[in-house]
Amino acid sequence: MKKLFGYILSPIHYVAFGLILVIFHPVQWLCFNAFGYRAHKWIVDVMNSLLTASYYLLGNTVKFTNKQNLPIGRPIIFIANHQSLYDIPVLIWHLRKYHAKFISKVELTKGIPSVSYNLRHGGAANIDRKDPRQSIMEIGKLGTRMKENKWGAVIFPEGTRSKDGTVKTFQAAGVATLLKKCPEALLVPIAINNSWKMVRYGQYPLNTFTAMSWEVLTPIEPTGRPVDESVSECEAAIKKALGQ
Repeated sequence: MKKLFGYILSPIHYVAFGLILVIFHPVQWLCFNAFGYRAHKWIVDVMNSLLTASYYLLGNTVKFTNKQNLPIGRPIIFIANHQSLYDIPVLIWHLRKYHAKFISKVELTKGIPSVSYNLRHGGAANIDRKDPRQSIMEIGKLGTRMKENKWGAVIFPEGTRSKDGTVKTFQAAGVATLLKKCPEALLVPIAINNSWKMVRYGQYPLNTFTAMSWEVLTPIEPTGRPVDESVSECEAAIKKALGQ
């Protein structure tokens, strides 16, 4: 039945999602070129709140829980499991006060209204997965921006999306590169649950009437510890929160 509703509601969601991206593209350009970073960030935050709201057109729900007293003005590396591209608007909107930037594929910097523009101008690290040297340099530059601006970053250490919600083994290399440039950063795990179900049938139809959740877990101080140990602790905390 949920799949049947998906055939009916998915076009409505896609039209809304696409219109948001198209409308906000020139607005982003205007804000960035006329008023600079802060205005651009503000409009990107608003856009992602609307993108998140579009999930409700499918009958899906979003619950974001943050009971942690996270510091403002200190760089934070948010370490999350990754279930779908729909993870990202929720994280951008709810982590907006931490200026959380993403590591993305360089291919996404062209051809996608709003998304590509933000990746090019919003402070993200855009990596070429076929070029390890370039990838390390881009992530290192993000670490430097984090240090200089007290920004946060979101990283998905699984390396790829989980198609069934099962958390894959975390890789520590990206976190290590960020910490090398920004050693004062705090590690904060985030457990994402059920967003994979939104795309369980692929891009069409999208799944409907699914309760999705994002939970910020207890921060981890990485100072004085091997990076892989800290990343493994984040992985264990996320798996525990998800009952895995």
